[in-house]
Amino acid sequence: MSSEPEDRTPSDFRPHRVVVLALDGLLPFELGIPHRIFGRPKDARGRHLYEVVTCSIRPPGPVRTDADFAIQVEHGPEALATADTVIIPASYELGPVFEEGVLTDELAAAFARIRPGTRLASICTGVYVLAAAGRLDGRPATTHWADAERFQRLFPRIEVDADVLFIDDGDVLTSAGVAAGIDLCLHMVRRDHGTAIATEVARRTVVPPHRDGGQAQYIHRPVPDPQQSSTTTARAWALGRLHEPIQLRDMADQESMSVRTFTRRFREEVGSSPGQWLSQQRVERARHLLESTDLSVDQVADAAGFGTAQSMRQHLQAALGVTPTSYRRTFRAAGKADRQVTGRT
Repeated sequence: MSSEPEDRTPSDFRPHRVVVLALDGLLPFELGIPHRIFGRPKDARGRHLYEVVTCSIRPPGPVRTDADFAIQVEHGPEALATADTVIIPASYELGPVFEEGVLTDELAAAFARIRPGTRLASICTGVYVLAAAGRLDGRPATTHWADAERFQRLFPRIEVDADVLFIDDGDVLTSAGVAAGIDLCLHMVRRDHGTAIATEVARRTVVPPHRDGGQAQYIHRPVPDPQQSSTTTARAWALGRLHEPIQLRDMADQESMSVRTFTRRFREEVGSSPGQWLSQQRVERARHLLESTDLSVDQVADAAGFGTAQSMRQHLQAALGVTPTSYRRTFRAAGKADRQVTGRT
C-alpha cells in the first residue's frame, strides 16, 4: 500500500483501519504494540495514516488478561468486517486452538466476518489462531522460538522458521515472541509508507528501526567466556564502509579472530552470517538513498556497495519484491511528506 496520492481531496482520505483482536488471557504488552506503532504515523497534513481499534469475539465488555486486571473492549466481532488489517496478539487461554489446532465456534464465527483480501498478522502465539483458521497451510510462519517445535508438530503443513523475528508472506505476516511484535508492526509501516516514516515512528518509540539478526540470538545457550570478544567493532567498521568491497577476512581482522571463529561468533550474536548481514545493511542503505536523494540508480548502487545497478536490482527484488525504480516511485513522496511534518531537511 503506497502513501495517499497527491490529487486526492481531503474528503477522499480514509486511514488504513487496523483491528486488534483481544482474546481472553492476552498479554497487555503485546496488545499495546499495534496501538503504539500504528497510532503514530501521520501524513503531510497531520492526519493519522492508521485508525486502530480493539475488538473481542463477544459483545463489548471485559476481556481477561494474563495480569491481575481485565481490559474493557468497546467493539464486538463486527469490527473485524471493517478491517484493512487484523492483528492477533498472543493469548494464554486459547484452549482447543492451542491444544488441538481447531477454532472454537465463537472464534470461527468471528473469523468468518473478515473480508477476503484483509491483511492478517499475528504476534507470538497469536499464530495458532491463524493456523487453526487454515490461513497458513503451505505457507511460511514463525512464532516464539520456545514454542516453534510444538507448533510445527501441531501444524505440519506450515513451514515454520524459528530463527527469524518475523515473516512477511504478503497478505499474512507472523512474528516471533513478545517484542518481535514491534519489529513486525514497524515493518508493516515501512512496507506501507516507506523507511522515513517507519524510522520516525521507531525514534519516537525509542526502539531501533530495524534489529539485526533473528531469534537465534535470544535462545538460551551456555554463558560464553567473559574474556571472549564480541563482533561489535567489526560491524561498526563495516557500516562505515558499506560503499567499499568488504571481505570476511577484513571483518575478522577487526576482532583479531580467525575467519572460522569470527563467523561462528557473529552468527551466535547476530543470528545470521556476516554475508547475510552485509547484504541486509546494503539494502537498507539503498532504501534510504532511493527515498531521500536524487542520486541515479547507478549512483545509489555504488554508494550502497552493490557495485552495479543490476546487482542492487537483484538484491532489492529478493528482499522487497520490487525494483529500485518502483521502490523510489512508491516511497519518495512518503519520505518528502515525513520531512515536511517533522521539519527535517
